[in-house]
Amino acid sequence: MPWRLAIMCSLVVAGCGGNGGRGTGGPDAASPTDDAGGGGDGSPGGDGDGASASARGFPAGSPWVSFYGTAQQMGDLARVASTFRVINIDADPDVGNFTPAQIAQLRAGGRNRVISYFNLGSCENYRSYWSSAPAGLRSCSANTAAQRGAYDGYPDEVWMNVGDAAYQRLLLDHVAPRLVAQGIDGFFFDNLELIEHGTSTSNGPCDAACAQGGLDLIRKLREKYPDLLFVMQNATGDFTRQGRTGGVAYPALLDGISHEEVYAPSPDTDAEAELAAWGALGLRPGGRAFWIATEDYVGSCSAATAARAVYDKSRARSFHPYATDASGGQLGVCFWPF
Repeated sequence: MPWRLAIMCSLVVAGCGGNGGRGTGGPDAASPTDDAGGGGDGSPGGDGDGASASARGFPAGSPWVSFYGTAQQMGDLARVASTFRVINIDADPDVGNFTPAQIAQLRAGGRNRVISYFNLGSCENYRSYWSSAPAGLRSCSANTAAQRGAYDGYPDEVWMNVGDAAYQRLLLDHVAPRLVAQGIDGFFFDNLELIEHGTSTSNGPCDAACAQGGLDLIRKLREKYPDLLFVMQNATGDFTRQGRTGGVAYPALLDGISHEEVYAPSPDTDAEAELAAWGALGLRPGGRAFWIATEDYVGSCSAATAARAVYDKSRARSFHPYATDASGGQLGVCFWPF
């Protein structure tokens, strides 16, 4: 379906029915003991392994996991595939965490959705495209005009102006296609909170053109990949929820959102309210519930008491919870028994 028609359909569906203002249209759809693998028609095995497996919207939103290590560090891929319906990994082929065959195993014939970390707001110096890029494109290190300074707390990252044309081309024409070629179902956009920074900060200043450029970049990615899943992490304030790009309501471009540190290590009532406001939009990408997730950090996969509190609070708002060790960690899978 042409992208503009697809977005129009999403907008039309969003205006009908909705989910009553709840985060995901009902209680947590699938605990680890639930059989959440059925397709929309009730058949086992989800949507199969054909084109429909990458259609808009998440058939099942829980349980989900965020993991940025290697397949070896993940361990038993079959156990992960049988436990989680949404699996967020770093599929960068140059980093080499997962092969296409291993990603296919995690997808379990289309029963699960595997999405990949895709850093938009900053550029890490260990990525191949930091120092080199194909002919006609400019690497992150060479594009000094787009650099917005060091990322506080992350010495291997530099903030990048998401409105910069050359940086957008690098992401659109080089980074995104390589991730898609790995066999993923969609993207997990990171560091877009840059567009909420404004200019009165030294930690990633972003003016109005930069901020609008972030929305425009997501629209251009949607034009290129009309059927992939798009999840935005953080950046869930008024600017994105009420934003427009190319005449389109920005929220219609997404299939879901996630926010870090909503409940742990300390509660963030503003973030919780932002997620609830997104839920109130009643979005239905692909006719499915808009995915609203929380990702909280409890120190380790043995902190079951803290994790249980996170899950209870998140589920009470109809969000999809996951708790792991730390933002800069996520090198182990937490198999919580609740």
